[in-house]
Amino acid sequence: MSYRKGLKVWVEEKGEGWVEAEVVEAKERAVVVFSSQRKKITVSPEKLLPRDTDEDLGGGHVDDMTKLTYLNEPGVLYNLKKRYALNEIYTYTGSILIAVNPFTRLPHLYNEYMMEQYKGIRLGELSPHVFAVADASYSRAMVNDSRSQSILVSGESGAGKTETTKLIMQYLTFVGGRAALDDRTVEQQVLESNPLLEAFGNAKTVRNDNSSRFGKFVEIQFDSSGRISGAAIRTYLLERSRVVQITDPERNFHCFYQLCASGKDAELYKLGHISSFHYLNQSNTHDLEGTNNEDEYWKTKRAMDIVGISREDQDAIFRTLAAILHLGNIEFVPGKDADSSKIKDSTSNFHLQTAAKLFMCDSDLLVSTLCSRSIHTREGIIVKALDCAAAAANRDALAKTVYARLFDWLVENINKSIGQDVDSKLQIGVLDIYGFESFKNNSFEQFCINFANEKLQQHFNEHVFKMEQEEYKSEEINWSYIEFIDNQDVLDLIEKKPIGIIALLDEACMFPKSTHETFATKMFRNFSSHLRLERTKFSETDFTISHYAGKVTYQTDSFLEKNRDYIVAEHCNLLSSSRCPFVSGLFTSLPEESIRSSYKFSSVASRFKLQLQALMETLNSTEPHYVRCVKPNSANRPQLFENQSVLHQLRCGGVLEAVRISLAGYPTRRTYAEFVDRFAVLVPELMIGSYDEKMMTKGILEKMKLENFQLGKTKVFLRAGQIAILDMRRAEILDNAARHIQGRFRTFITRKEFVKTREASISIQAYCRGCLARKMFANRRETAAAVIVQKYVRRWLLRRAHLQACLAALLIQSYIRGFIARRYFSVIREHKAATVIQSTWRRRKFVILFQNYRQATVAIQCSWRQKLARKELRKLKMAANEAGALREAKNKLEKKMDDLALRLTLERRLRASSEESKSVEILKRDKIIESLSAECAAAKSAAQNEHAKKLLLQKQLDDSLREITMLQSKKIMSAEAAEENSNLKNLVESLSTKNSILENELIVTRKSSDDTMEKLKEVEGKCNHLQQNLDKLQEKLTNLENENHVLRQKAFNMPTMNNLSVAPKTLSEKFSASIGLPNSEPKHIYESPTPTKYLASLPQTLSTSRRSRLPVERHEQNHEILLRCIKENLGYKDGKPVAACIIYKCLLHWRAFESERTAIFDHVIEAINDVLKGNEADGRLPYWLSNTSALLCLLQRNLRSNGLFTTPSRRSGGALGKIAQTLRSPSKFIGRSDTLPHVDARYPAILFKQQLTACVEKIFGQLRDNLKKEISPLLNVCIQAPKSTRGQSGKASKSSGVGAHPASNSNWDNIVNFLDLLMDTLRENYVPSFFIRKLITQLFSFINIQLFNSLLLRRECCTFSNGEYVKAGLSLLEKWITDVTDEFAGTSWHELNYIRQAVGFLVIHQKRKKTLEEIKQDLCPSLSVRQIYRICSMYWDDKYGTQGISTEVVAAMREMVNKDTQNLVSNSFLLDDDLSIPFSTEDLSMAIPSIDYADVDLPESLQHYTSVQFLLRQQDPQPAQ
Repeated sequence: MSYRKGLKVWVEEKGEGWVEAEVVEAKERAVVVFSSQRKKITVSPEKLLPRDTDEDLGGGHVDDMTKLTYLNEPGVLYNLKKRYALNEIYTYTGSILIAVNPFTRLPHLYNEYMMEQYKGIRLGELSPHVFAVADASYSRAMVNDSRSQSILVSGESGAGKTETTKLIMQYLTFVGGRAALDDRTVEQQVLESNPLLEAFGNAKTVRNDNSSRFGKFVEIQFDSSGRISGAAIRTYLLERSRVVQITDPERNFHCFYQLCASGKDAELYKLGHISSFHYLNQSNTHDLEGTNNEDEYWKTKRAMDIVGISREDQDAIFRTLAAILHLGNIEFVPGKDADSSKIKDSTSNFHLQTAAKLFMCDSDLLVSTLCSRSIHTREGIIVKALDCAAAAANRDALAKTVYARLFDWLVENINKSIGQDVDSKLQIGVLDIYGFESFKNNSFEQFCINFANEKLQQHFNEHVFKMEQEEYKSEEINWSYIEFIDNQDVLDLIEKKPIGIIALLDEACMFPKSTHETFATKMFRNFSSHLRLERTKFSETDFTISHYAGKVTYQTDSFLEKNRDYIVAEHCNLLSSSRCPFVSGLFTSLPEESIRSSYKFSSVASRFKLQLQALMETLNSTEPHYVRCVKPNSANRPQLFENQSVLHQLRCGGVLEAVRISLAGYPTRRTYAEFVDRFAVLVPELMIGSYDEKMMTKGILEKMKLENFQLGKTKVFLRAGQIAILDMRRAEILDNAARHIQGRFRTFITRKEFVKTREASISIQAYCRGCLARKMFANRRETAAAVIVQKYVRRWLLRRAHLQACLAALLIQSYIRGFIARRYFSVIREHKAATVIQSTWRRRKFVILFQNYRQATVAIQCSWRQKLARKELRKLKMAANEAGALREAKNKLEKKMDDLALRLTLERRLRASSEESKSVEILKRDKIIESLSAECAAAKSAAQNEHAKKLLLQKQLDDSLREITMLQSKKIMSAEAAEENSNLKNLVESLSTKNSILENELIVTRKSSDDTMEKLKEVEGKCNHLQQNLDKLQEKLTNLENENHVLRQKAFNMPTMNNLSVAPKTLSEKFSASIGLPNSEPKHIYESPTPTKYLASLPQTLSTSRRSRLPVERHEQNHEILLRCIKENLGYKDGKPVAACIIYKCLLHWRAFESERTAIFDHVIEAINDVLKGNEADGRLPYWLSNTSALLCLLQRNLRSNGLFTTPSRRSGGALGKIAQTLRSPSKFIGRSDTLPHVDARYPAILFKQQLTACVEKIFGQLRDNLKKEISPLLNVCIQAPKSTRGQSGKASKSSGVGAHPASNSNWDNIVNFLDLLMDTLRENYVPSFFIRKLITQLFSFINIQLFNSLLLRRECCTFSNGEYVKAGLSLLEKWITDVTDEFAGTSWHELNYIRQAVGFLVIHQKRKKTLEEIKQDLCPSLSVRQIYRICSMYWDDKYGTQGISTEVVAAMREMVNKDTQNLVSNSFLLDDDLSIPFSTEDLSMAIPSIDYADVDLPESLQHYTSVQFLLRQQDPQPAQ
């Protein structure tokens, strides 16, 4: 590739990896570039990579690496860096997700609303997110392919693998959630096991304080319906050698340090300081910054409790850990015999005895196990002694074996706690495994880890290549000749038999005399010509392998020791004989063939190879998804991006390998619209009159003489380097055009300057001639003027002398006249002031006199009226006592008294028990109130005393002031007496001193008074609060008394001769139902409870006799007419719902509202609920909203309370009190005079009105929710402009030969049509405008929320052209709102504030000139800084190519967002939907117009019923009196 001057490139730099540069000079074999670090560098062309010249136009970053113009290392690196600076931590590379650890909390990305947004969304449709990958795996497993899936999470220590795994499991539980046993989900149980696994499997390394030293594969199992049915955890390659050997500054496993810091538990196991144990003191790092070992110990114990490990097993686990530590402190010295050993000293013997005690085994057997081994032969058992080194190795082998078995036991128990589904056929596995490792010193663990990563990389390469093939197939292009990049040769080098590195290592381990030198020699001899294996220069045993991520040098010093995993028979026999069931359970008895040999060799590498093989088989049977976690810096700080470290991780994570696979095929893919929009300037003649983008693309490529490109169905595929050729040609054309424009512009500027200079010279000449002429004329005019001036000066001097004389005379006269006038005016003013004072004083006297007379008159009138009222009250009482009705009732009650004795006795008992409990409560309240009242009285008395003192001091101060005034006046009057004057001065000084003392006392008194008043206010507040509680109790008590009064009336009016046996039970049920005892079941929110749920029904025998006397019960058999009215659509007459009017007329005629007990209201409510539950309920919702609201309006206006439910308190208690209060004053809501009769409402009627109100709210809520469901698909389409619209707008903006086409608003027209249809439906059903206004307002609020949230979640929507498209759609909604008027639309336009301001921000020009204050206050006042920051980070100008908000504003917003993130618990930038009911009962009463039901006739379909013939005989039925 040739480079020209001015071309933007990437140049490699040691510290930064890659830096931006610009070509300054291009030579034959070298290129001189000027880097962003202001350095001139001369490099060869092969070391340069092209950079996109338009990288800043799209916001400087893309959310998918495949969208990069140049897919190369620096492009990937800097794209991640720019997105990380904007807190965009997720980025796609095809189907691979790259997650950069933010090292800060971002809760808005992981709340439940965000999970709901990504549910069921195709991968890549929304912004990159780990939830998108999890949803893709779930959708393919459960919906599309019915095939198990796997998610591979990899990265180095501290990159966020574990947190990402938690988020994946959290999302999978959300979409396939199952409530597991003990009220814990599977995800919770797996996460609760994390602290336990971290304690026993994590340790501090050089790079990470909490590094996982094992691999983990979590398999979540699903049933056929997609619900989670179980889970399992598998672990790989625990770093056992860390138990016995660590290096500084690393640590051993966390559990050892936690146990040593456990306090009493540590003393119980005879543990001391960490530094006293050999397995822990090999490193000087004992504590972790920000971590308390003791606290972590108790967290681990709590995790064991959660997982289900018993207390006995917990004690055994920690005893085993303590025994391992004591085991490490056992030291050996040479014994008496050759090659033998024994315990060194008493300290070692103490640790030996302690370890044996903790293992619960024989100490002598432990000594013999450590210092010797037995060999079984035909002749017998031969015991061979071990030397010191062998005994220490035997000790370490025992410690590693015990710890490994303990770890496996923990994993097994965790799996048992979670629960596995063996019948599950669909699984989603989440692999959290260590990433590629390359340190200064790399040992056997790094070799195994990198071997596993090579295996996974091969699987990854195959998957990426497969994805490439699938895209090529979908685009129908030829791809058969593309080569596949494979790393099979590295895998053969490591694992191939019989001469692979692992095979050679196992062979060396089987020979006791083999060393790492013999192993290295044999390896170099077998692989001397292998391209991937190298021998290091300065070591005979170290070797280097060229992995996919780079070269790694391994030190073989400890390869053999770490690979040997002997199963020592003595170890198994020792611990299987332990008296502790837990320890003996870890070591089962060995088979016969194992007993014959003391050492049974087992290769760690071979076993890991088999585990890895099983894992790869599992992964191959699933469809993989990849998440690559990246650690941006080694300091674990937010907003710090280290290029070199990230680049190394990208290479190790296989991301750049995926880039290389893409480069092997067609790395550059562009849609035809994007390609034509970018490169149409190369062949402008093709743009004239042509709209076939594919043909234009082909013409451009053929014109540029490019080969090996492919034209797919929707995209053009270019080989590596071809896009650079096109960009160079495009840059040349644009440069030529720029030079041409500059030349024309310079010509224009030069001519303009020439014309301006010529006009200036002409102006200067004219000005000079004018100056000369004006100078000559001025001389002549001055000569003539001198004569005239002299004449006028002489005249002026004479005139001035005359005027001075006249002015002097006038001044003397005016002074004299003024003096006379002022003296006269002073006399008049004094006289007038005296008159005003006299008149004011007389008026004041008469006003005071009048007020006294008026108060006396009012008092007399009040007394007289009170006297008259008392007389009238006595008359009324006497008349009431003499009423015959009372005497008749008294006679009837006396006759029935004997029959009701038993029932009343029971009622008294129930009543007495309830009153007793209430009286006790009231007495308690009264005592509290009395005590507080006493305190209040004491405080008031104290305040009064202070106030009296204050008045006394004030009076003394006034007296002192009067004395001072008098003394001062005497001083003035007796100025001649000097001695008296001095005495008065002394007296004044003493009085002033006394005055100051009194003022100080007054200030102190005021302060104490203020304190007392504050305390008094606090006491009064408490007293008021208690008084309110007492009022509430009194209200409840009064309501219960009223209800009891109703029940008592019923009891008095019922014959009981034949029902005494069942009366006690019935009354108890009725009483419990009336006062709301716990027996009654709570109702759901949207159910409409019937009145009989509150009034318990009486026995059939009682109700039969009662029915014969109440009018409503005589008509109860005719409730079918009401059911017919409800089930049929009776339509409307003159805008009035016929069904509601007919139902109200029937209930009014049958006196249902005056009945104390009836079931007819139950039938009405239940019938309405049944209609709303039917199959056609959605279509009838507007009809029933109109009918129920009309019926509720009639009840509200025509029912009144009979005074039964009035309470003595000012405030009504509960819902019943509110209804009673409403019914007591129905005229409050009526704007006209009461022409309709008011009916006295009883308790069932009041409850019926309450249930009808709930029914109206239910219908409104169902209708609103249905509308939201219907409009949601339309909104999902409207948020983004159609592809054809975007392509045409782009071509119109950059191609001169093509005119712009108007944007298609068909999707928005669908929304307008939907709203028109909704308005027509609501108007056809005569729904009140109040409901229409509330419904439309909430619907537009939902539109605002959906459009705004979609805008923030989809980057392709945050463009200039898309903003214009959405703005045009919003203008259609504005026109619709204007057309329907405010009566129906209300504040709907205001509800669209968020989306209007966001779209307005997208389409403004010159965004870089806007400050943060202008954006917050002028452009987006309703939006939060987090929302504005989200829009700015996603915005890009796809139409004009302009830049977005300035970097200073973005940095300021990022700082504010980070600061808010630390303070807020939930700081999502998305909006929440409003599901509340936006009106109350009072709103309905005031908003719904009154209805005259008199002129509504009975429909013909109902006229044959006999029970409604009265509706045909009378037009306006009146209730019978």
